Amino acid sequence: MDMIKVLVVDDSVFMRRLISRLITEDPTLEVIGTARNGLEAVTMVKELKPDVVTLDIEMPEMNGLVALTKIMEQRPTPILMLSSLTQEGASATITALQNGAVDFISKPSGSNSFDLFKVKEELILKIKQAAQIPLRNLIINNIIVTKINVERKESAPPRVIKNFDQVIALGTSTGGPKALETVITALPADFPYPMLVVQHMPPKFTKSLADRLNRLSGVRVVEAEDNQPILGGTVYIAPGDYHMIAVKTNKGFVIRLHQEPQVNGHRPAADVLFDSISQLKTLKRHFILMTGMGSDGARGMLSAKQAGAQSTIAESKESCIVYGMPKSAVELGCVDHIVPLHLITTKIMEVTRARNG
Repeated sequence: MDMIKVLVVDDSVFMRRLISRLITEDPTLEVIGTARNGLEAVTMVKELKPDVVTLDIEMPEMNGLVALTKIMEQRPTPILMLSSLTQEGASATITALQNGAVDFISKPSGSNSFDLFKVKEELILKIKQAAQIPLRNLIINNIIVTKINVERKESAPPRVIKNFDQVIALGTSTGGPKALETVITALPADFPYPMLVVQHMPPKFTKSLADRLNRLSGVRVVEAEDNQPILGGTVYIAPGDYHMIAVKTNKGFVIRLHQEPQVNGHRPAADVLFDSISQLKTLKRHFILMTGMGSDGARGMLSAKQAGAQSTIAESKESCIVYGMPKSAVELGCVDHIVPLHLITTKIMEVTRARNG
């Protein structure tokens, strides 16, 4: 088996040594170089041709976001961002994920051995996952995603649609932030139905994701809150570390959040959301699975299909950063439509018969 070659980029000598040590404790991983800033990183990626890059965000001379863009332009490579657990760090990480990074790792919070052990496991796992991503899919994703630089005017009030007869539930994981941007920003401003989304991601990051998508989209995008009324024309992102379900009350449909045990190793979990949406028999229910590691959502989609789902959609292998979750659903035989990322919104408009444009 070939060694996985990793380039470590961080402006801190301590962090470069620590990350390198954690990586090389796995016999299948090799650190082939370290860089002190984005400028060095861009040059070393071209010279050393690593399989995976770990990239810090805040660095002198050239920061990680600029370096990420240049690397993806010059020599597309799977990149894992090293993120601080601050709100600013979360926001920058979301930007990086939507600009081509495949995943992120939170920096160790100190020299506490338990913190380092947790980070080591995650770091090694994500490096190995990133190394398996087909380069073709990495390049296709960067071509597919149209950069949307014009932020929606804050003066445009969100549309409040209380009466709707359809609902969309969507699950995604690795590669999801970029995929969600492609799908949600393409929805027309007058899209009349609610969409509930599970993106596997820790707290803070889901809020930053929702805020960014809200700025870029015609529809309203929010991080879901407990007991929040569900309205048409709104996308609800499940908050990190909370399962999200939808229930029918005498006042209408409402979101409930809870912290019951993880499902498929996740909280939020797509299966939990899908199971709750399946119960809303008075609505036409649509289910979508996009890029992600593992099988979360596949069982829920099968149950939804058996419970009379109006449609089930899976992202096709050709555009997935990781073809895990959609593949699991396809293998269960519960998918009506298999479509590439850039056509998922078109398919949503088609199955809901919402107005195109």
